[in-house]
Amino acid sequence: MELYKGRPASVEGRLPREVRTYDFLDELGIEYERTDHEAADNMEACYEIDKVLGVVICKNLFLCNRQKTKFYLLMMPGEKKFKTKELSAQINSARLSFADAEDMLKYLDIEPGAVSIMGLMNDRKCDVQLLIDEDVLKDDYVGCHPCVCTSSLKLKTEDLMWKFLPATGHEALVVHLVGED
Repeated sequence: MELYKGRPASVEGRLPREVRTYDFLDELGIEYERTDHEAADNMEACYEIDKVLGVVICKNLFLCNRQKTKFYLLMMPGEKKFKTKELSAQINSARLSFADAEDMLKYLDIEPGAVSIMGLMNDRKCDVQLLIDEDVLKDDYVGCHPCVCTSSLKLKTEDLMWKFLPATGHEALVVHLVGED
């Protein structure tokens, strides 16, 4: 794996959703670094990607309430454990669960394994509420996928919060997750 500045020189063979991500970031003047890799199917592979980027890629979970009337994208540090009860109380939503792959595709144009905050650019009606664990905001940089699981990006947290999110029409709700047993 190599670290590159910005978009790939050629977009041949890349999915349209990935190319749209680069176009959107470039339009907003957001600088980013990128690495291409095989789909990471274990933690060792994730750690290798993190090393190349020099940042820990966030754990991104796509959640919904029992009635499937509210959808949430949760960004949290990868090492924290997700506790449904802990989050449910903070957002006043009982019975949170993982949303279906069909809903992920419908709202974020992302497939399982590639869930990322970048998908919010595809949620034009703002049907998905972004939830960010406060610890994610403590780092100067954030790591995420460009809507595919075979590339990863590193960008400034402030660019994500003050350029990317406003451009998508989304606001983040900051949550406090302990993630311990």
